[in-house]
Amino acid sequence: MLVNSELMINPGLEPVGLAILTIIAWICAVGWLGFGALILYGLAGRRPLAAKSVSQLTKNPPLVSILLPARNEAHRVLPQALASVLAQDYQQIEVISVNDRSTDSTGSILASLAESDDRLRIINITELRAGWLGKTNALQQAFEVSHGEWIVTLDADMLLESSAISTALGHAIAGGYEVLTLMPSFETRSFWERAFTPAWLLTLFGGYPFFILNNPKLKKAFAFGGFSLIRREALTRIGGFAAVRADIVEDVRLAELLKNSGLRYRIDHAPNLMRTRMQNGLREIWDFLSRGMFAGMRYSIILAALTVTTGYAFVVAPVFVAIVCFAMVLSGYSELLSLLFPALVIWGTQVFTLFLICRKFEIPSIYALTTPLGLSLFYTALMISTFNIVRGKGVAWKGRQIYESGGVDLPSRDRAGSNRDLKA
Repeated sequence: MLVNSELMINPGLEPVGLAILTIIAWICAVGWLGFGALILYGLAGRRPLAAKSVSQLTKNPPLVSILLPARNEAHRVLPQALASVLAQDYQQIEVISVNDRSTDSTGSILASLAESDDRLRIINITELRAGWLGKTNALQQAFEVSHGEWIVTLDADMLLESSAISTALGHAIAGGYEVLTLMPSFETRSFWERAFTPAWLLTLFGGYPFFILNNPKLKKAFAFGGFSLIRREALTRIGGFAAVRADIVEDVRLAELLKNSGLRYRIDHAPNLMRTRMQNGLREIWDFLSRGMFAGMRYSIILAALTVTTGYAFVVAPVFVAIVCFAMVLSGYSELLSLLFPALVIWGTQVFTLFLICRKFEIPSIYALTTPLGLSLFYTALMISTFNIVRGKGVAWKGRQIYESGGVDLPSRDRAGSNRDLKA
């Protein structure tokens, strides 16, 4: 929603144009009010998953296989993450960690930890199977040697409380769920992490409301790859991780396949059971968005272009329109009051909603004012990553290029949700 430069010099010259812009702005404002109400409804109904003790499980507790891929994690919290897994109050576990061609000391860290606990098994991958991405290949190899009735996929930067596995398993068994994914608490320490995370949660809650995801009649699904609990039989039924071998957002696609195959799926909020620092600074945030944004558009150039255009116009631009209009009104252009009001409604709705998200996730409330920065990261990363993938350069993730020319092809899905590789 941009203001014509000639109109800014003399708004009275184009009253029809100003009227059209004002109507568009009010439509956008109403849309934002509805979006904000949806977010607030979702936040109000979200309660942390209550911890369960081991005694609440069956007398013959099933074996749980925890699959933890790791690549170049030596600089993060890998030792603490594995220590938190091995300290679970639920003892019927096996932990399979995969060293996925790391170039740092990840392998030696894993080997040292395995020496002190025989429940931890290490797989060292030296080559990537054709047609597979690194993480899905690592998960599949771990899955093939696991024995548990239940499978947990866990990120190497996820720190668990001691009751996390027993609570998740007890919740799944009590509810009859075959797929359970849990949302952790997010740690933020740098400026860009605190500007980005509330904006990311805003888009997440708006695009994937829990009350819609947990409706078995609806196909929409989402997953946090950091912690997903899946019954082995369910995962085997869809072909294991091979079903999403070429998809960079394998956690979401796997949840979609599982839910749409008729399995009972559930997503819950568990900040009291697990926490993670997803990205350390702006570089990792950019790589995270570049990796997944085009995948979120189902690899559609048209959808990506529409999202970038509407995102800048109706999400980012209204803030700057409000600032410019306010300055012009102070300079005597009272005609712009009609455009200023809806722009302020949009900005105010964004800030208020992000303020509540910041409070919910223990992020300093002042970062609700960084709305334009956090949201513009999404659209800029989507635009650049789409361009790079389409021209064959691909995107970088964990020190590797993904979807580059000559590499793994982009995955494609039919309406039934099946996964197949695009032919070159």
